[in-house]
Amino acid sequence: MTTIRKKLTSLAVAAALGGLASSAVAGGFGIGTQSGSGTGNAFAGGAAAADDASVAWYNPAGMMLLPSGKQIAGALHMLRPSFKFQNQGSTGAFAAPGTGDGGDGGSWAVVPNAFFTMDVNPQWRFGLALNAPFGLKTEYDNGWRGQLTALKSEVKSVNINPSVAFKASDTVSIGAGFSVQRLEAELTNFAGAAGIANVSADDIGYGFNLGLLAQATPSTRIGATYRSSIKYELEGTAVFSGLAALNGGIRADLRVPDSASISVFHILNPKWELMGDLTWTKWSTVQQLTVIRTTASAGGAVGSTLTSLAFQWSDTWRFGVGANYKMNDQMKLRFGVAYDKTPTKDATRTPRLPDQDRTWIAAGVQYRVSKAGVLDLGYAHEFIRDARVNVAVTGVPGALIGKFDNKADIFSVQYSHSF
Repeated sequence: MTTIRKKLTSLAVAAALGGLASSAVAGGFGIGTQSGSGTGNAFAGGAAAADDASVAWYNPAGMMLLPSGKQIAGALHMLRPSFKFQNQGSTGAFAAPGTGDGGDGGSWAVVPNAFFTMDVNPQWRFGLALNAPFGLKTEYDNGWRGQLTALKSEVKSVNINPSVAFKASDTVSIGAGFSVQRLEAELTNFAGAAGIANVSADDIGYGFNLGLLAQATPSTRIGATYRSSIKYELEGTAVFSGLAALNGGIRADLRVPDSASISVFHILNPKWELMGDLTWTKWSTVQQLTVIRTTASAGGAVGSTLTSLAFQWSDTWRFGVGANYKMNDQMKLRFGVAYDKTPTKDATRTPRLPDQDRTWIAAGVQYRVSKAGVLDLGYAHEFIRDARVNVAVTGVPGALIGKFDNKADIFSVQYSHSF
């Protein structure tokens, strides 16, 4: 029984920390919704659009295109991902239906963003972005057939990103910023004789971003941006409802990926604006997660490896195109489509991250409510491929075999003001 408990304990903490990669509304565990104005264009052309103060996040160099003075923008995104498991021949301990197939692992989430920019002098601008680049939530019914792999995974991040922009010439601007980012998670799953495993861990990490904006022609500009990886040394505790002797501290290193994007924005005529972007994300940095004990318990000594998880993710590309149609001086319509590749693989995918390739279809409207105020509304639907899983658990007979039917809807509202 002791051996079985140790195996289940190892599984429980490993699976829970694996939830740090819980599914979001972008490839991997990124949150793709970082501005309300961008939602209607499926976030195409973000590094070159420079519509409002949110450019402080997408490309700090673009702040030089904003009107002189100060700008603020606040956005609220209502996200509704859906992850529904369909059993396809699960075996052993996973063959028994339990309470069913988990229900819908997705639920409503609200993600806020806020941005500020201001003049320093004719050649310099300052910006500040407050947002949530990573995280979301999955939660399955208690007692479902896959409860040994996942019950609840809630991940939150908060990012503070000050930045500056410099006008190098009449056609070229450069920018740079610094990120202070906090990541925290509360994760649970069933651990057999040990009861419900609850793991909480958090850390603060630091990174930077660079941007370039060039006016190639009077009607065309090109933006390029790079965002560094951030390393977290997550620390927290593992608590087991059925066997307190296994409780203790844990540590795990996690590095979120760096990324690079190039965007084009083109004014076709007085009515139409066209945009496109290509974004590369180095998800291959997420290969393996090793969980280390920081306090002694019945499960092991300080410094011992509790478990090691193989992710084996791959780098990804995201492609997006969009268009704006100016109906009049007050109203603009937005459209966009995008394709977002998943970094996950069938061999290592789990219910904590039922991610797959996704296609975005988006539309939005911008309305100028006053000379200084602009309201943006956006909607996007994500068509997500079925995500197959074949998950075996050490010490437990059988495997969870099936697929997840996935989709996501995004509703965004943003208000921008100049003063």
